[in-house]
Order: sequence, then C-alpha cells, then structure tokens
Amino acid sequence: MTRRPVAAAAAAVLGAAGLAAALTTTATAGPPPRSGPDGGLVAAMARDFKITPDQARDRIAREAGAATTESALKARLGPAFAGAWLNADATELVVGVTTASQIQAVEDAGATPRLVTRTLAQLDALKVKLDRNARDAPAAVPGWYVDTPTNAVVVLARDVAAGRAFAEASGLTGAEVRVERSAERPRPLIDVIGGNAYYFGSSRCSIGFPVDGGFVTAGHCGRAGTATTQPTGSVVGSSFPGNDYAWVRTAAGNTGRPLVNRYPGTVPVRGGTEAAVGSSVCRSGSTTGWRCGTIQQKNASVTYPEGTITGLTRTNACAEPGDSGGSWLTGDQAQGVTSGGSGNCTSGGTIYFQPVNEILQAYGLKLIVEGGSPTTDPTSPTTTTTNPGQTTWQPGVAYAAGSLVSYDGVGYRCLQGHTSQTGWDPPSVPALWERVG
Repeated sequence: MTRRPVAAAAAAVLGAAGLAAALTTTATAGPPPRSGPDGGLVAAMARDFKITPDQARDRIAREAGAATTESALKARLGPAFAGAWLNADATELVVGVTTASQIQAVEDAGATPRLVTRTLAQLDALKVKLDRNARDAPAAVPGWYVDTPTNAVVVLARDVAAGRAFAEASGLTGAEVRVERSAERPRPLIDVIGGNAYYFGSSRCSIGFPVDGGFVTAGHCGRAGTATTQPTGSVVGSSFPGNDYAWVRTAAGNTGRPLVNRYPGTVPVRGGTEAAVGSSVCRSGSTTGWRCGTIQQKNASVTYPEGTITGLTRTNACAEPGDSGGSWLTGDQAQGVTSGGSGNCTSGGTIYFQPVNEILQAYGLKLIVEGGSPTTDPTSPTTTTTNPGQTTWQPGVAYAAGSLVSYDGVGYRCLQGHTSQTGWDPPSVPALWERVG
C-alpha cells in the first residue's frame, strides 16, 4: 500500500456518502483560526519536540487536517472503522481497515490504509472485559488500554505473570491481549494547580476549561457540594473513581474566558475537535508550566490507589503534583483535563487526561470558545490581596499578580494571583513565581 502523507490526506476530496468537501491542512470542526498558531504553543512544542518553530507550525497544521480526515472516515466506514493514528512526525495518517473493500475509501481520503484483524468496536469490547474486572486488578497492574496501531488490547504490568493472570481472569485469551512490562505507579495529581489555581479546603487544584456557568476539572479534586475559592463556587457534579471529571458552578462576578494559561501569556480555545493518536498535545499546570508531548493511546484504563479510571487518554507529556485538573490542547482545540500518572518533568513520565467532550456530554455543558459570548455577572467579588510593593513571602497571604516578594534573600514576582500555603514558597512553584533578583 502506498504511503499517503498527511498533507495529501488533508487536501483530498471525499467522493462518496456526501463527503465531497475538500479538506485543507488547516481545517477544523469549528470556526477556522483567525491567525496562525499561538506563539507560546509553538515555542513549547519546539522545546519539547526538539524541532524548529517552523516545523512546529507545520505539524500543527497537519494535525488539524488529520483530525478532520479521521472524523470523516470514521463516519463513512461506520462499524468497520478500526481506528486511526499519526506516525511519529505526524506526516502520515494511517487508518485501520478490516476488509480489502475499505482500502479505496481510505486512499480516496488521502490517508494510508492498514489491513488489521479487529475493528475499533471489537477492541473496545475486549477492553470492557478488563474494565468490568477492575476491582480485582492486582497492585502490579497499573492500567490497560486499546492500542490502535498494533490492533491490540494492552495490559501494563510490573509483574508480567500477574498481568497475564488478570487478563485470563477477565475472560481474555493470550491471542486477544498483550501484556507489557511497565514501571508506572500512577496516582492522581491532587493538591495541585493546572491552568489557573482554585482551592478547596487546604488543597488546590486547577481549572480545566471554562464552560457556561463555571468550569470543568478533575473529579478527584472534590465531591459534589465541595466549596471552592478563587474563584468562589461549588462542585455541582463529580465522578471519581470510574471517571475522573467534575464541574464547578462559579459564583457571581466570575467571568469565563476562552483562554488557557501558558505561563506566561494565554492560548485561545476555539473548539473541541478531538485529535488523532500521534498528535501533539500540550498541557497547562502551575507547578510545571506549559509542557508538550504526543497522544499515545485512547480509551486507556489506569488504576490509582482509590480505584480504576476508564476512558482516559494516555500521553508522554510530563506533569507533577500541582498540575491536576489542568487544560490539554492540540493547537487551539480543547482535548481534556489532567487526571494523573507517573514520573516527573525531570526524567519524563506517562500522564493521563480525561477527554473534555465526555465531561461536556455528561453534564450537558457548553465549552466557552473564542468568538462566543463569555458568561459573566456584573457583581464583582472582593478579595484582599497584597500591594505590588515588595514584602517578605509568607504562607496564608493572598498575592495579586505582579506582587513582589523576597524569599531567602532573593526577589520574586507573582505570575498568577493565589493564596500562599506552607510549602508553596516561590522556589518550589516556579509557575506561580518568577525570580527577579
């Protein structure tokens, strides 16, 4: 089969079943971007992927086209669709097919067909067997997922024998599952900040994406009824474990904006088109700032000490405690909110996010996007904050953005308004504080 570059796939004309619209490399399911990709996004991708800014811009454009092509082919192939994924540098979109009769449709769309054994629905059905047996997963099994490039269900295990026993006990045969050795020890990244910080009790988490009436975040950050501050609000719905999502209704005076903090500056949110496996993805977190990686698998299950979470997306973008609930973007399209994972941003790691569209559907919410009307209330809450003049940093103080403090003889500038806590001193949370002297 001929290799079809993504540029060709994005430009192809889909002839049958009413799919006659030409797809360009900048096509998206929502309104087209008003300009090129955000400069901060480009810089972060160039840093984390070790490519040039121009190469990052080209990749963003290819991934946007691939997402549209994948969506069209998924609709056209229906139950026969066997998944789609990008290669390592996002120059080729590969689409799984289960019969030779489907090859032409994929090639007509400009993608590369690959003949596989199982449809995506069949793979998902196999994984459901593991999910149903999640409570009996041994401690040595941190998770499992559908791996479309290899057309298999994969069980991760620190002890391979334990992984095989769990798969067998779940009703899967050796031909239906692959057990891979893994050192992962995932945990939810609680006591954290993601995009912007919010607080519940003595803990902090992060805003995922603003929605009409509030914002979405991670479910492990608070049960229904939990009160929040900065912004003031209350958790209306929360699901954890099983899922890891929640939504918070904010009080009067809080305005939702279609933006994600990239430390420093912001990135616009223009839609929620789901990106393909292999696409780049960047996340915002106040502990580690703006970090990028790739989408490795979808429909992953991961077992935390609190229980198993299903339906997550698995990535190699790093995160650390302090990043839970935060925003994930591919280009300007919302992807999800940080759940948890393993590793750190020094040695690398594996991090999972809860897809945002599932959260919106679960609670009937509407994502706030650029070009829409932000939800706001004219009443403004009052918050006591420090003046911008330099003071000695102390816990328990509400610092406004721009505040100057000294700590251990060094000066720092506050990058984001927050209430300090013990252990949150400026050197320990670089995404909240910038060293100035």
